[in-house]
Amino acid sequence: MIRVVLVDDQELMRVGFRMVLGAQEDMEIVGEAGNGKVAVELAGELRPDVVLMDVRMPVLDGVEATKLITAQGFAKVLVMTTFDLDEYALSALRNGASGFLLKDTPPVQLVSALRSVASGDAVVSPSVTRRLLDRFLGAAGGQLRDASVLDALTEREREVLLLISEGLSNTEIARRLFLSEATVKTHVGRVLSKLDLRDRVQAVVLAYETGLVRPGEH
Repeated sequence: MIRVVLVDDQELMRVGFRMVLGAQEDMEIVGEAGNGKVAVELAGELRPDVVLMDVRMPVLDGVEATKLITAQGFAKVLVMTTFDLDEYALSALRNGASGFLLKDTPPVQLVSALRSVASGDAVVSPSVTRRLLDRFLGAAGGQLRDASVLDALTEREREVLLLISEGLSNTEIARRLFLSEATVKTHVGRVLSKLDLRDRVQAVVLAYETGLVRPGEH
């Protein structure tokens, strides 16, 4: 059973999500909150599997709430936004969110995304992430983190990180580098572990923030 906390300052939105998710045999709504402060408290108290988090809220916004929840390991966070190019969504990814969805996402995709996040996957396509990064990192000059963090990687692991940032799957990376898929999976795991990254989405963000990939290159 996937235990979910719903967080949105609009009660009607919560009602809609509750109807969709509550109808699933493998999901249970264990709590609801109208702002980020209550969301953090509920996450600590209830320890849900996933928090479905609005980003623009009073008292404490979804970005700060996401940071606090993921830092403590309370739950995975899937953020919701109205706009697909939203600086809040990018900030949430930087602060530990496992991905984001548009609020008008069809119910079947919402359910699938929650299942993916609960199982440890990310649900933001690299292409969407790159559009966010192209826009906001491009405006910031393209490099926001010290690239020396990448020194921990071998040359092959850097290659893998670069291909992850292009949105390639393990199968596609294996084909590109003439490696077995199992070997690529091992490399991906080492990249995430060495750089202390939660998932492939955060790997894409880091590749941009360190200048390994420049805005507009892909």
